[in-house]
Amino acid sequence: MLKLASSIQSDSIVDGEGLRTVIWCQGCDKGCKGCHNPGTWSSDAGEFVKVESIIAALSKLKGQKGITFSGGEPMLQPEACKRIAEWAKREKNWDIWCFSGYTYEEIKAEGGEKLEFLKYVDVLIDGKFELSKKDISLRFKGSSNQRELRLDNGECNLSRL
Repeated sequence: MLKLASSIQSDSIVDGEGLRTVIWCQGCDKGCKGCHNPGTWSSDAGEFVKVESIIAALSKLKGQKGITFSGGEPMLQPEACKRIAEWAKREKNWDIWCFSGYTYEEIKAEGGEKLEFLKYVDVLIDGKFELSKKDISLRFKGSSNQRELRLDNGECNLSRL
């Protein structure tokens, strides 16, 4: 089961490169001041949906380049997100983006299911949104502390940033 904040949104052009579907995860432990989506914070809100139902809905979509996991905080539901991402890669050859308030280093240090999900992510936008560093000129990021990291099987060469 995956707790969704709202329905799955297809045909997005602002949540990653190309035409993509956004999965809005419910629940966030970051509480960033100035967050553009505070309605996704509460873990008591939202609706549980079976992963199989999400995959069935995704399988009917046409013209999508990939999936973006956002929220809320996808890393609070890594096992369900991983199952969806794994299917999307295998069956649709879609790329996977994830917006997370956790940094890449935090995810790597914690390991476990978060790291397993990360192995399917092609692009990670990491770090908490910081209102004092808000910059509307940034592509796909809300604040200048956030990074757009290109991953290969969950690995990123940070020395190349």
